[in-house]
Amino acid sequence: QVQLVESGGGLVQAGGSLRLSCTASGSIFSKNAMGWYRRAPGKQREVVATITTSGSTGYADSVKGRFTISKDNAKNTVYLQMSSLKPEDTAVYYCNTLPYYNNYWGQGTQVTVSS
Repeated sequence: QVQLVESGGGLVQAGGSLRLSCTASGSIFSKNAMGWYRRAPGKQREVVATITTSGSTGYADSVKGRFTISKDNAKNTVYLQMSSLKPEDTAVYYCNTLPYYNNYWGQGTQVTVSS
């Protein structure tokens, strides 16, 4: 059973940066496209960044130019570098495959951006 563990969240002021990490218990990143998802209070979960097995990336318009997704297959880890953070980026951030598998959802990591 694959387990995904997110880390790196925290409280940051607007304009600041954070780097999120997602580590898998198995070697899934080399076999699956991956995504970073977030769920803000009162809103539906959305995918904000994606990376294919070959390393091609994609971003939601709301984060394009500010967030960067990357991965290290050898470390079974995918990253999300977030900069120029805005209060509207406040959410719980999760990683999962793309498309996601319900059994893979972890606890997520809370990101709070203060104005």
